[in-house]
Amino acid sequence: MALSDYVNTFGQDLLQRYGQRVHKLAINAGFTCPNRDGSKGRGGCTFCNNASFNPSARESPSVAAQIEAGRRVLARRTGAKKFIAYFQAYTNTYADVEYLAQLYDEAVADSDVVGLSVGTRPDCVPDQVLDLLVDYQNRGYEVWLELGLQSAFDKALDLVNRGHGFAEYRQTVLAARKRGLPVCTHLIIGMPGEGRHEALESLDRVLDLGVDGLKLHPLHVVKGTELANQWRRGEYKTLEYDDYLSIAADLIEHTPPEVVYHRATGTCAPDILLAPSWCAKKWAVLNGIEDELKSRRSYQGAAIERSLLAVGDTTP
Repeated sequence: MALSDYVNTFGQDLLQRYGQRVHKLAINAGFTCPNRDGSKGRGGCTFCNNASFNPSARESPSVAAQIEAGRRVLARRTGAKKFIAYFQAYTNTYADVEYLAQLYDEAVADSDVVGLSVGTRPDCVPDQVLDLLVDYQNRGYEVWLELGLQSAFDKALDLVNRGHGFAEYRQTVLAARKRGLPVCTHLIIGMPGEGRHEALESLDRVLDLGVDGLKLHPLHVVKGTELANQWRRGEYKTLEYDDYLSIAADLIEHTPPEVVYHRATGTCAPDILLAPSWCAKKWAVLNGIEDELKSRRSYQGAAIERSLLAVGDTTP
C-alpha cells in the first residue's frame, strides 16, 4: 500500500494523465516579495527563511541552466523524462508581465517541460498575469497557479505578518477559476493560535470558493526568523508529530476526492531547522499519514461520504 491508495496525489494524477512519470523541477528566478522590499512590509512573514521551503533552489545564470541541471538529477533519481517548471522561491508573479513572459518562455522552451507551476501570494496576481498563464494553458501546457494562503483567518495571518487577508485570496481565486485556471492552495497546519478547528475551517472556506489542488505544510521553526525568536521566548509552541498526522488526516477526509493533493507535508534541511525535529523526516511523516488513514479505515473524502449518508438516513 502507499499514500496514493488513500489520497489523490499529484504524482499519481500526472502518471495517469501522461502515462509516465512527470516531476516538478524547482526554479529560483530571483524574485523578491512585497512583504520584504517595503511595498507592504519589511522582514517578510515571521516563519520565512525561504531556504526552508526551497531547499533545492540554487543561484544560476538562467532558468534554462537550472532546468538542465535539475533534469539530470531527477532523471538519475526517478527516471523521469518530462517535467513541470516550478517557479517556487518567493513571489513568482511579482514583476512586469513582459518580464514574467520572458522567464516562463525560457522554461517551456525545453521540449521536455510540459507545464508551469507558479507559486505566489494572493495579492500579487493581477488580471494581466492571470491572462498570461491562461495563454500558456491555451497553448497546451499544464499550468497551475499556486497560492500561498496558509490560513483563512485574518487574525492568524496578522500574527505571522503575512501582509494580506482572506479577501485578497477570495478575489484572486475567483478570478482564476473564472478563466478556467487550476489553483493549488497552500495551507499551514499549526499557525499561531490555531488548532484542529481552525485548520478544518480554513479548508472548508477554501473548498467553498473552489480549488483544484491543495498543499499541506506543518509550521516549523527555522533559523534566522522572527518565529525562531518567539519560539525561544516560549511564545510559540510547535505541533507534536501525532497531532500533525491526525489533523492532516482530518483534512484529507474532508476533501472531495477530485481535489489533487500536491503535498501532504513540508520538509526542512536539518542545518536550519530548529523545531520540530520530525519536520526533517519527510517520508516518515508521509508514512505516518498513510498509517493514520489506514488505522481509521479511511481515505480522501470519507468524511463527506459519511455526512451524505447521515443526511440520507434522516431524510423522510
